Amino acid sequence: MKARRRARAVALQTLFEADLADHDPGRVLQQRLQDWDLDHGSAEFARHLVEGVLENLPQIDPTIREIAPEWPLDQMSPIDRNVLRIAIFEMTLDPDIPIKVAINEAVELAKLFGSDSSRRFINGALGTLASSPMATETQSEGK
Repeated sequence: MKARRRARAVALQTLFEADLADHDPGRVLQQRLQDWDLDHGSAEFARHLVEGVLENLPQIDPTIREIAPEWPLDQMSPIDRNVLRIAIFEMTLDPDIPIKVAINEAVELAKLFGSDSSRRFINGALGTLASSPMATETQSEGK
């Protein structure tokens, strides 16, 4: 598994546990970083994702509601919800990550950790976001 994908997996596991069990994200992240033994750059990327998602939840969660209106957040699979959170953070708030990369990485995480239908759900929801002005504005700002 590529270093950045491993970092995203650590971020996903951290956000999942913090979301589901209400554990302290900082502690969970430290434990996951030890479990995965990431290099310094990958660990920093995982930390960037976790902190970025948590700091921007008031903006990210309404975006999920908008792109997946048929799925209330509290009824959505916790894995799918947190994969979407990471991808939306990357697509709308991190201009260094190309939209196609964010979508591809989210789909790969969904394949690894989600259910049989997660991949299609994540791809469809993020495709909706990718065609919206919100994602394209962020990407043009980063160039």
